[in-house]
Amino acid sequence: MKKILVFGTFDGLHSGHLNFLEQAKKYGDHLIAVISRDSTVKRIKGCRPFNSERKRLKEIRKCGLANEAVLGHKDDHYRIIKEINPDVICLGYDQKPSINYLAKKLKAMDLKIEIYRLKPYRPKKFHSSIIKSRKKNNGRKANFDQ
Repeated sequence: MKKILVFGTFDGLHSGHLNFLEQAKKYGDHLIAVISRDSTVKRIKGCRPFNSERKRLKEIRKCGLANEAVLGHKDDHYRIIKEINPDVICLGYDQKPSINYLAKKLKAMDLKIEIYRLKPYRPKKFHSSIIKSRKKNNGRKANFDQ
């Protein structure tokens, strides 16, 4: 069984997220989604997500595209990779780590994992920051597929 690992905030599950998961599934047999912790999102993006980590985890599980969904670790973001030991890691088009940087980190951990950068899906419409901006401007609950 070839395991694929993806990471994300997945705040307000939308078509871009679903497309990301569908693309990742093509690289193996068992897709595992790691959901960013609230504290990690705040540290990296400068603000807390709209939805709690538990709600985001529940939504990924409910969508049925990932075989497993787990919360990431608060302290060491690479520890989950070592624990799961996937065959493949798929990065979103807008996720910051470069493939070279991640490959060096994995090599230092003595892990041999293929890394792929996935293609965007309508990024001018379905990027989470654009959707959040629409929500803020509209002052009402966001429809994440508008």
